[in-house]
Amino acid sequence: MEYGRNRALLVLEDGAVFEGWTFAGEGEAAGEVVFTTSMVGYQETITDPSYRGQIVVFTYPLIGNYGVIPGDEESPRVQPAAVVVREYTPYHSNWASERSLAALLSEAGVPGIEGVDTRALTRHIRDKGAMRGVISTLERDVAALRERARAHPPMVGLDLASSSSELSEPTLLPALGEERCRVVALDYGVKQSIYRELRRRGAAVLALPGGEGLEEALEEGADGLFISNGPGDPAALDRAVERLRPVLGEVPTFGICLGHQLLGLALGCETYKMPFGHHGANHPVRNLETGRIEITSQNHGFALREESLPEGVRLTHRNLYDGTVEGIEHAGLRAWSVQYHPESSPGPRDSGYLFDAFVQRISENEERG
Repeated sequence: MEYGRNRALLVLEDGAVFEGWTFAGEGEAAGEVVFTTSMVGYQETITDPSYRGQIVVFTYPLIGNYGVIPGDEESPRVQPAAVVVREYTPYHSNWASERSLAALLSEAGVPGIEGVDTRALTRHIRDKGAMRGVISTLERDVAALRERARAHPPMVGLDLASSSSELSEPTLLPALGEERCRVVALDYGVKQSIYRELRRRGAAVLALPGGEGLEEALEEGADGLFISNGPGDPAALDRAVERLRPVLGEVPTFGICLGHQLLGLALGCETYKMPFGHHGANHPVRNLETGRIEITSQNHGFALREESLPEGVRLTHRNLYDGTVEGIEHAGLRAWSVQYHPESSPGPRDSGYLFDAFVQRISENEERG
């Protein structure tokens, strides 16, 4: 068993230095450094395409204890540039696990480092904001690593979503059980659990990689439109917004995370980069229609600017940590979205009703039509 092979440095663009050692991989990796507060679900997290190219810091102090479980992945590959933990356990124990987290990262060529003071690192990001960083087992010159971090492309203006779908061509995913409706999905790096939630409710999903072929798919007869999550800056996706805007109102439309931001942009809203984003499975959100508090799973670094919501667009959900926009709706266009992840993988199941509501709205639209 190869474990703890090399000393490693994590250097942020502001010059802050954090030391550790590898439990997987070696070499060098760069990306925006973000922290996630999820206590479980590290496998789902590191296979979530929305983390593409980032360095993910786990605030929970012990990672790796239940190994890697087939079927729990959100995509076929590891998405972050690197993983940072306080303590990694090489002795995983779970009846369903087939290999260790270290093996998964090493096979993907993704560095994993432990021994880092993740509490201090998290507090630094919280106070200073998310920033670029470099992890290296090769270079000990802090100044050189800081310059490499600063040279790495910033997240603002970065289009990562257009090429993040795991599909190479339009793909029809059948409903799990009796088909109730057909949904066209604009796939910008979707989590597989989102498709499962739709399919379990009787939706056959036509997934369009990068959103290509939307108008043709709608003309062939779709009952609903779904806009997926994905990585990067939503404001960099001009083509996606231009593709979406003219078809709004044709069928009931639902967006999640990046899809929420793209819907907002298509409706005339603005987006902005958050100081350190929301990443984790314990974020409270108020449903403004019911007053109910939902504990939600989240992963985003951008948000809609509330002051930019145009006439006809109403706020439906609000984050109780910082008051940011978590949901919008344009009733006239039958379009709505949430910033958080109702598929909750990982996370609590408070928000699964949103998938029920989407399929129900489709059914009501068909009855009226």
